[in-house]
Amino acid sequence: MGWLRKIFKGSGGRVPEQHNNGNYGEDPNYYGPSTSGGMWSGQENEDIDRAIALSLVEEDQGRRSEIDYSIDNGYQLEEDEQLARAIQESLNFQYPPRPPHYGHGNIYQPVPVHFPMGFRICAGCNTEIDDGRFLNRLNALWHPECFRCHSCNLPISDYEFSMSGNYPFHTFCYKECHHPKCDVCKHFIPTNPAGLIEYRAHPFWIQKYCPSHEHDGTPRCCSCERMEPRDTGFVGLNDGRKLCLECLDSVVMDTSECQSLYREIKAFYEGLNMKIDQEVPLLLVERQALNEARDGEKHGHYHMPETRGLCLSEEQTVSSILRRPRLGRGNRAMDMITEPFKLTRRCEVTAILILYGLPRLLTGSILAHEMMHAWMRLQGFRTLSQDVEEGICQVLAHMWLHSELSSISGSNVASTSSSSSWRTSKMATRSQFDNKLGEFFKHQIESDRSPVYGDGFRAGQQAVHKYGLRSTLDHIRMTGRFPY
Repeated sequence: MGWLRKIFKGSGGRVPEQHNNGNYGEDPNYYGPSTSGGMWSGQENEDIDRAIALSLVEEDQGRRSEIDYSIDNGYQLEEDEQLARAIQESLNFQYPPRPPHYGHGNIYQPVPVHFPMGFRICAGCNTEIDDGRFLNRLNALWHPECFRCHSCNLPISDYEFSMSGNYPFHTFCYKECHHPKCDVCKHFIPTNPAGLIEYRAHPFWIQKYCPSHEHDGTPRCCSCERMEPRDTGFVGLNDGRKLCLECLDSVVMDTSECQSLYREIKAFYEGLNMKIDQEVPLLLVERQALNEARDGEKHGHYHMPETRGLCLSEEQTVSSILRRPRLGRGNRAMDMITEPFKLTRRCEVTAILILYGLPRLLTGSILAHEMMHAWMRLQGFRTLSQDVEEGICQVLAHMWLHSELSSISGSNVASTSSSSSWRTSKMATRSQFDNKLGEFFKHQIESDRSPVYGDGFRAGQQAVHKYGLRSTLDHIRMTGRFPY
């Protein structure tokens, strides 16, 4: 201690040194009582008092340091105990049972963790998480009621959840929103053995359906080719064909109904300077009557697998539909009246037959096709190859559809600007579907892969675009081929 050093200082400030010369013997007076220990000079007494005072100050400072150190240790001990309790609670946390996984987003498994107070801000409401349980998800902390599904807006309390972009979903909500459903059976489209979602889709209507519906007898509309949904009944025709309700809205069902359309297409041909002077009968017939008439023809080209129109040159008797059928029980056409019609050969064409029960635009395109056959025969064209004759007939059908769709679009704009009545609104809605249906019929002609009708149409269309219709027809009359 420092004050002891002060005590043993002499008046000169040095402690007397005892010199040892290597003699291990004992001096008899060495351990004797000191004769100078009880006698201190005045200067030495002052030094002793100063040393004692200095020692007391040092001891007091030492005690204060020990008190501060113990306080710091106590505070650190309290923090360590809180952290140990938090770790113990997290180790004792029990996860809920894992639900079945059927989502197709990114699956996340939240890990609830307890942190010391003062570090937790909710990423949902942006307020401090005071106490209680919270969630650690998406690299952020949340109140349990703030972490919600982007679809149903309910809290996500499941063990797993799905992500789409930056939005969390319940796994079942994600499936409901993003897993494709069949447009026919309305069920989720199943996965194939490889675990991938596999479905079929119509190339024009984009109707998605399970692959099994191609083989389970699900009917298609004979006009637009869409499959019949389970919750919507199609109309059944007498010959087994099915017609959807949208196509039924503009269907042509008997011979008398078709006469006005016949006159419109005659006017279309006249506008192209291709007037037909002869009176050629137009008859709407059933499928069986059409097939029988086709078999009675010596020559003709037919678009398989189903013939929907014929230009006849032979005399025969055909069963024509006199009055349209009515819809009976189970959405079936009933009470159709037919009558026999005897065809007489007065020119190169005896009649034009069209399959009944098709929408107006499809009926008109078939009629425009068959009228081109009639026009070329009446104009004395030579016998042509199938691809040339059927190709140029498809070009005229496509041209008529294009003109009709242009008039539909024009009338739709006019009706929208002129009136807002219920009838006008209904006609506008109907025109929208008719426009879509007409585009589908054009798409059928353009995408036909058959070498006769498809390739023939594309060759004829190219020639007409390059040389014009009249020059193309003149070249066909002289050479029997399309100009190139």
